[in-house]
Amino acid sequence: MTRDDRSNSAKVPTTLEEIRSSVQARYGATAQRVADSATSNSCCGPSDGSSGCCGESSESWDPITADLYDAGEMAGIPAEALLASLGCGSPTALAELREGETVLDLGSGGGIDVLLSARRVGPTGKAYGLDMTDEMLALALENKARAGATNVEFLKGHIEAIPLPSNSVDVIISNCVINLSGDKRQVMKEAFRVLAPGGRFAVSDVIVREGLPDVIKENMSLWTGCVSGALEESEFIGLLTEAGFESVSIEPTRVYDRADAAALLQGTGLDESLADQIAGKIMSGFVRATKPGVAVRPATKARELVALGASKGSASSCGCSDDSCC
Repeated sequence: MTRDDRSNSAKVPTTLEEIRSSVQARYGATAQRVADSATSNSCCGPSDGSSGCCGESSESWDPITADLYDAGEMAGIPAEALLASLGCGSPTALAELREGETVLDLGSGGGIDVLLSARRVGPTGKAYGLDMTDEMLALALENKARAGATNVEFLKGHIEAIPLPSNSVDVIISNCVINLSGDKRQVMKEAFRVLAPGGRFAVSDVIVREGLPDVIKENMSLWTGCVSGALEESEFIGLLTEAGFESVSIEPTRVYDRADAAALLQGTGLDESLADQIAGKIMSGFVRATKPGVAVRPATKARELVALGASKGSASSCGCSDDSCC
């Protein structure tokens, strides 16, 4: 197949289900490569800390996903969780998680950010991971067992329809996943719904600073690689504001230069000269927003729960009239 053939065959799908299918195929294959490498105790990918593991040359080094976590942060985290990481930042390092909080990671993959979050919120807190890909969920459960994490739960589902109750989460994190959704407006609405009053939206994502050439937007390899589906800064802010969030901000964490752009184009079938047109127009950023209302501190919630249980003589320990809702 020629470069032009590859370019023409890698068009962005037009429906939400087609986008999901394409994203699942790529990330499912990544999870399977990591699982296979764990079984064989080897990996044909690079050993320099990049995310590429036994992949094609286009995935051997990715300027977006490489070198996101420092060695101290990764102590005790399974190597398989790092190998399956296809993020663009370290949201747990920037989200200011607190003891006892409930955290939800949208598109949790192999579970690295969930495991890091679980450490930060401690045994009185909870870290949920939500993913739609069976292979990633299986890998995440294995990583949970390897890490010995007891305050972690992985859920299967879509970020456009989060399988959690309203007002049930203190913090939402995500690592280079929202750009992959075919309905980003619905993602923002769902994030707002499940966050408790005063809850925090704190995600890392790829963001477009200026408009990309159409040929880039139409290439599926770059969509699943977190570039073509990225929102512009004003779009991201607008969707969060429309959903009801306040105090919305975007902090650039890395702006990609021409060398990064050229690396992203490798293996896509697109001409490398396009790197000149996209250099400096794509960045990784940390997006913050808050749901209006007063946040209830974890310690306060625990006291309220105990008081509720004490006030109902026939109530269970969680404050319900029976154990069916606990």
